[in-house]
Amino acid sequence: MMNEEVLRLLVSYGPGIIFAVTFTSCIALPVPASLVMLGAGALAAAGDMPFWGLLVSAYVGAVLGDIAGYGLAILLEGALKDRLRPGPRTLALTQEARRRLLAHGGKTVFLSRWLLSPLGPYVNFAAGAARMPMRQFLPSSAAGEVIWVGFYLGIGHAAARHLPKVTEIASNVAGLILAGAVACGILFVLHLRLRRSRRRGDSLPES
Repeated sequence: MMNEEVLRLLVSYGPGIIFAVTFTSCIALPVPASLVMLGAGALAAAGDMPFWGLLVSAYVGAVLGDIAGYGLAILLEGALKDRLRPGPRTLALTQEARRRLLAHGGKTVFLSRWLLSPLGPYVNFAAGAARMPMRQFLPSSAAGEVIWVGFYLGIGHAAARHLPKVTEIASNVAGLILAGAVACGILFVLHLRLRRSRRRGDSLPES
């Protein structure tokens, strides 16, 4: 739950704080952006700040943060490629993940903005490292951020009187989503390894 100091900062510098929070959360910094937006929406309902100004600031910050994470991955990949020499198995998994991201990347980016929002920053990095075309990445990112920003600010605005309970529920749901996403990722890696093992078995010469 947000403390009083954060609420005072929101009242004094609402749009700027919201911009900074959504931007930094999209480059994987540990900022509770969803909870801050809930609080900002509640303060807007109380008349302490303009709702539409918050909405625009949060949305612009989120989209620019997505672009920054995408670009950062491109820069860092070039710097690290010469120093890191992955083994054959890691290289195969990376290539398969890249292929799937390019094949279904638009849907993946879109869903990671709101349905799987804890994974959003890492999808940004993966999209940049995989060289997903910006014309595919940006529309999916922008569309998904509309839902994420609108949902949390809107819920905070509508449920201002019940904000403590809403933030508690939101925290629990975010944790469940993250756990489910991690479990899916583990299953995906195991599936790839099992498939490669089967291919190696099929390629062995018969005695």
